[in-house]
Amino acid sequence: MVEVSLGVAAFTAGALVVAGQLTHPGSAAPAGTAFAPVPSSSPAGELTVASVDTGEKTEKAAKKASGPSKYTDNKAVAYFRGKWKDGPAAKVRDIRTTGRYLRIYTSLPEDAGNSKSAITLCKRGLEYLSEQGEPNPVVFVQAEFGENGNPVLANILGPDDTDCRVSAPKPK
Repeated sequence: MVEVSLGVAAFTAGALVVAGQLTHPGSAAPAGTAFAPVPSSSPAGELTVASVDTGEKTEKAAKKASGPSKYTDNKAVAYFRGKWKDGPAAKVRDIRTTGRYLRIYTSLPEDAGNSKSAITLCKRGLEYLSEQGEPNPVVFVQAEFGENGNPVLANILGPDDTDCRVSAPKPK
């Protein structure tokens, strides 16, 4: 029992020393205290991270974000696919709903903000939510997955929003 108590005390003391050094970087630890090293900073003050993932996981994440997932609203997808077979419909990659929010993921590029296709898909999202009985619909039409994730290209933010144009920040 004494060994366990000493182990807990040593752990607690070590945690306090590390916490103290993280909040007070210039402080020194008491002599004989062992603890994990604090991450170092670069000359510019940026934290150096050794485990940045730049490989296969990043590519898999991009593929997941550009097509159906476990969050896909199959009812909405069937509605869109069954009702429209034109250019904007061909750009739809996934549709997800959460409550009154409808997110339409597309293959449109990041610079297609307020484009005819994005606005058309937004209006169609409003139509879908209206048919579902949603009194305060919110629709986001999002670009293909890229460096900035899936930027919003067109949206309706509730009953006071009267068109699908993104107003802030201004699209390029």
